[in-house]
Amino acid sequence: MKTPRVRQRLQSWWHSRLPRRDTLTLTQRNVYILPTRPGWMLALTLILLLVASINYQLNLGYLLTFLLAGSAVVGMHVCHGNLRGTTLHLNPPDPVHAGQAVLLEVRLSSERTRARYGIGMGVIGADPAHTPLAWTDVPAQGNTTVQVSWSVPGRGLHALPPLNALTLFPLGTFRVWTVWRPASSVLVYPEPESHPPPLPPGEPQAGSSGSARVQSTGEFDGVRAYRRGDPIKAVVWKKAAQAFASGRDELVSRDALSTQRQQLWLDHAQCGQSGLEARLSRLTAWVLMADRLGLDYGVRLPGREIAPDQGPLHRARCLEAMALA
Repeated sequence: MKTPRVRQRLQSWWHSRLPRRDTLTLTQRNVYILPTRPGWMLALTLILLLVASINYQLNLGYLLTFLLAGSAVVGMHVCHGNLRGTTLHLNPPDPVHAGQAVLLEVRLSSERTRARYGIGMGVIGADPAHTPLAWTDVPAQGNTTVQVSWSVPGRGLHALPPLNALTLFPLGTFRVWTVWRPASSVLVYPEPESHPPPLPPGEPQAGSSGSARVQSTGEFDGVRAYRRGDPIKAVVWKKAAQAFASGRDELVSRDALSTQRQQLWLDHAQCGQSGLEARLSRLTAWVLMADRLGLDYGVRLPGREIAPDQGPLHRARCLEAMALA
């Protein structure tokens, strides 16, 4: 019962001694080799052949034994050289939402004049049934890219797990591998609520009266007929699509004066959920909804407030704040 735990501790201690880097060149110092299970069976077969040849004085038995042994030694040299000298480079992963898999894109390059075959990349400690190794070949004096998936534990900023590159080429009797600890980290946003309620009503700005309302579709009330020179982002395309479907070509734009009197705030304290994760999940769904509709919105979190704005940078800033909340 203690063997797996001791093995895990030894593995963690060994991994902690490895430096973190996003680019790793494989040399004699960081490439390891051991026989595989077929390799051990081949060694046992060679011993039996050698004993039988000595016992019965079989010259052809000696020839077969040493021929197979020589092939195994050459295969060991070729297998080790197939991985040694390869350069691994990790492209920083993009942020994902909780529950999604992170795609780790690794570029393998080689300056050798001969191609490298059968190189696999994988995440150490991952379940092979769900995250199998990704196999690829590296062309001579070229590079190739391979993607490895990793299931993140939850929201927040996470260091990437150790990766391993291995090869069994050419005979499969030896396993050559390396352990690589990338320096990059991945940001995991909260998981958006699957069926969120409509956006909350807008809040009147200081010095203005009245309250703004948000329809069930997420569109603010207060539109007017389209005027020449109105910005494209001010056009209410949902209403335009409904007009085109009915055979009319009427365009409407958001009323700038009405927009100036109202602000859409997505408040953590007014999500209507009890737990922190449930509130952040609803806030995330609202942020994605407001961004998709092209609305100006702000986010209020405990100890932090992000002023109303719109665009990809503002969306990323809000999601990052919720991921680290």
